[in-house]
Amino acid sequence: MKKISVVLFFACLCLTVNAQNRQSIYVDAKGVIRWEKDDKEAAFFGTNYTAPFAYGYRAILKTGKTAEQAIHDDVYHFSRLGFDAFRVHVWDQEIADLNGNLLNNEHLRLFDFLIAELKKRHIKTLVTPIAFWGNGYPEKDEATGSFSNVFGKQRALTDEAAFKAQENYLKQFFKHKNPYTGLTYQQDTDILAAEVNNEPQHSGPKTLATEYVNRMVAAIKSSGWTKPIFYNISESPWYADAIVKANVQGHSFQWYPTGLVAGHTLQGNYLPNVASYKIPFDTIPAFNSRAKVVYEFDAGDVMAPVMYPAMARSFRTAGFQWATQFAYDPLATAYANTEYQTHYLNLAYTPSKAISMLIASNVFHQHQRLAGAENPNAFGPFKIDYKKGLSEMNSPNAFYYSNSTTSIPVQLKTLQHIAGVGSSPVVHYQGRGAYFLDQIEPGVWRLEVMPDAIQVKDPFEKASPAKAVTLINWVKVPMEINLPDLGNGFMINGLNALNTVKFDAEGSHFNIAPGTYLLTRKVLNTKLNAQTVYGNIRLGEFVAPESSVNTIVVKHQPFSTLTEQHAFVIDAEIAGLTKGDSAFVQLNAAGRWKKIPLENKTPYHYSAEVPAVLVKNGLLKYQIIVRQASGEYFSFPGNVKGDPAAWDRLESPEYQSYVAASSAHLEIFNAANDGKQINIYNADWQNNKVDYSTNENPAILNLGLAMNKPKAGQLMGFQTFFADKMAGRATELDQFKTLVMKIKSNTDGTKVKIGLIDSDAQFFSAEIQTSDNFQLIEVPLNQLKSDHQLLLPRPYPGFQPLYYQGANQSPFKLGNAEKLELTFGYTSGDLPLSIVVESIYLK
Repeated sequence: MKKISVVLFFACLCLTVNAQNRQSIYVDAKGVIRWEKDDKEAAFFGTNYTAPFAYGYRAILKTGKTAEQAIHDDVYHFSRLGFDAFRVHVWDQEIADLNGNLLNNEHLRLFDFLIAELKKRHIKTLVTPIAFWGNGYPEKDEATGSFSNVFGKQRALTDEAAFKAQENYLKQFFKHKNPYTGLTYQQDTDILAAEVNNEPQHSGPKTLATEYVNRMVAAIKSSGWTKPIFYNISESPWYADAIVKANVQGHSFQWYPTGLVAGHTLQGNYLPNVASYKIPFDTIPAFNSRAKVVYEFDAGDVMAPVMYPAMARSFRTAGFQWATQFAYDPLATAYANTEYQTHYLNLAYTPSKAISMLIASNVFHQHQRLAGAENPNAFGPFKIDYKKGLSEMNSPNAFYYSNSTTSIPVQLKTLQHIAGVGSSPVVHYQGRGAYFLDQIEPGVWRLEVMPDAIQVKDPFEKASPAKAVTLINWVKVPMEINLPDLGNGFMINGLNALNTVKFDAEGSHFNIAPGTYLLTRKVLNTKLNAQTVYGNIRLGEFVAPESSVNTIVVKHQPFSTLTEQHAFVIDAEIAGLTKGDSAFVQLNAAGRWKKIPLENKTPYHYSAEVPAVLVKNGLLKYQIIVRQASGEYFSFPGNVKGDPAAWDRLESPEYQSYVAASSAHLEIFNAANDGKQINIYNADWQNNKVDYSTNENPAILNLGLAMNKPKAGQLMGFQTFFADKMAGRATELDQFKTLVMKIKSNTDGTKVKIGLIDSDAQFFSAEIQTSDNFQLIEVPLNQLKSDHQLLLPRPYPGFQPLYYQGANQSPFKLGNAEKLELTFGYTSGDLPLSIVVESIYLK
């Protein structure tokens, strides 16, 4: 019996090991990641997420939530967004001492808990055990006493004592057993690979860099690790040949195509910045046998929900098989976007961007590796439309859209999955949150509706936990679902906790509150319930933040200028109104007061038309005033309480727009007003200078750009968005014929290029000559010629393209123009060169 038991034990062990191997990946001789089980190519797409460590951990606890609950909630949302990949640089500073001994503490425990939660949802992990980073940002770093804290990133890659500490740490880290899974990271089949460290910045001899990598790899493998190991090649590209000599199976890259930390939301079409991902290392023979992964990517400071699918397409064309965005905002703190100011992604708080990530995941998994796209914005079942703020997937079984769409599903009868924000021919919805519809079985669908997200502040400005940038509102909103599989009069049953509603749709119409529901065809019986498992979730699961709209919220942006004697519409988003409340515009135009009611068009959207007779040359001022049913008044933009007609009420802020005569200039750049919004191109910050100054009139600010030690062919310049300045004068645009700038340079004859970029990312430019005194230089718009634009903010890594020119060129049309570009430095000399710009306008 003992012999038989031993045989059975080893037979079971072999089956277990073989099963694990079949779920593992390997890198073949051509650098392709493949599944052990069937040798098919693999692809993984997902996110970075930092809740177990550093500020993410501290910030969650300050909200009163436990880190475990926060992790559980967010991982559920990962599964809804189609993620199957997770990566984060483990903060070794928080789990290691000076000698590299592993500290079995709360941070390590929570990391293990996160790994276990991801495993439950079948999300794979790439482990990066060394971050180097301090644990403070955006707060101050703590003196942890760890090897990274003492040696720092640079010395950690050159000092022998640091090498030994890291070797010790890696051996212990990879032998560590996760208490939640009972497995080491080697044994866990959902942990696929390792990346030695995060963004190494090598210095010193190249041979030392190769030695470092090989020693770290040897330390990892000494723990019994047999899975692929990656090493970053894009952070120190000048060490690429040394890195490729090391004993690794692949290399990691990152992509921040719109730079980082602009301090404001970037406006305009940034799809050119993600048109392609260039890899400069394929000239190194050994590189071509290495796998390629993207450990971090994001379109920093961009809210438009079109960037992620375009990036996923470019990644696949470049040959990548893993891509993880940086970084997903924890649900507990996403209201303020405090973790990483320049990134903002969360299903509840950024629904359109989140759905675009769902679409991007499908792009990454379906678009063939190394395949191009004849039309980069319409390929396979995918569509990307910047002007509509729309990413879309339209296939026989899935229909996803990041904003309202008019597209007809390609096969309505075979649809099994729908997800979106806004309305489509299948789902009409007036709410501001995301929703998901999944067919569980014929005639039975699961509906998940997120609460409304209302952005009230620029999420990329300086952040603070005391400043909410997005509010959540729980309200019932009309919905209509037109699915042949459901028909009319389908039954609607609440599934999530405390959701006990049961009612029938009126035809295909009903009102719905946030939650999860079972929609069942009329007279059809089903045994499905909240505990039924469907894919990676249970039907009754639901995670959403509490409502945070506890007062009246008004969001409105006035026109900068208006055309006199032309009516215009004031649009506003208003939340927090209840039955009996109303809103109106109180206008002060040409010395006349006028009240104009605001009409409620759709939930949150209110508008009022100001008649032409009130739009007179000069300054137009107004307030938006809410009158509650109780009789209380609130005046905006100041949110001042009190009757605006009361004799003792203090003055409160007003919206204002300048009303221009029909022949007036249209200013598109003003240094004083636009200085913080411009994107500078400066290839040498050490020697080049950007400053602001005044001339004869101290109230007029000038922008100065100076190259003190220029190199041949070196440029300097800027781009700025101005489409919003034209919006109030749209009826006049055909009359503007000339681009005018007031400019000077330090040298007569300095060549300057100026041009306009349109919403199709086409650039039209002209060259001018400046003098050493201010002068007005005019460029007829009909003389602008097609040209290649700078990609600004400058994409990172720096080996990405600097210029872009679209393939399809249509004629210039001012109404499509969005951005201004100005550059100088077109010289072969090395003498200091500078320009000063006072204003740029159209006439």
